Amino acid sequence: MTFFAVFAIALALAMDAFAVSVSAAATLPAVTWRHYFRFSFHFGLFQFLMPVIGWALGVSVRGYIESWDHWIAFALLSLVGVNMIREAWSGEEEEARSGDPSRGVQLVMLAVATSIDAMAVGLSFAMIGVSVWGPAVVIGLVCAAVTATGVKLGRMLGGSAFLGNKVSVLGGLVLIGIGVKILHEHGVL
Repeated sequence: MTFFAVFAIALALAMDAFAVSVSAAATLPAVTWRHYFRFSFHFGLFQFLMPVIGWALGVSVRGYIESWDHWIAFALLSLVGVNMIREAWSGEEEEARSGDPSRGVQLVMLAVATSIDAMAVGLSFAMIGVSVWGPAVVIGLVCAAVTATGVKLGRMLGGSAFLGNKVSVLGGLVLIGIGVKILHEHGVL
């Protein structure tokens, strides 16, 4: 898998974190470097860990499903992409509503909620025989950077839900496109 493909996946996966960080930052009276660090560290860490967990699960069953693994990867990426688009248009995105969303259980819940999609991507990596370690590092670092950008924009734009929806839709379309590319690489399309 090329660096460009991994980077595109990382950007797509980071869109939920971006949308949540924009809206969460808008709820804060003042954004400090601690807010940037907490959001970026936790969102990036969970985006790193979830593909590794998904990949480990996928490696354990890979031998049984190698002949149709590209269809599984396509289905998982498409499912995640369609779900991201559906959530963007239905307004179901997780967002902080009370207190400081950059602390405690609320922060962990936001980090987990925005990184569940990354587990499915890790599983799809196992299905197509891609090592997870390099992509997981890229996914985590990109998410941390995108999250910091989201925090900054949240303060500047006042948590524009319209912008968050467009970004989530774009992320979903990128994941679906990568799934189609996997089918093409396996001679299906």
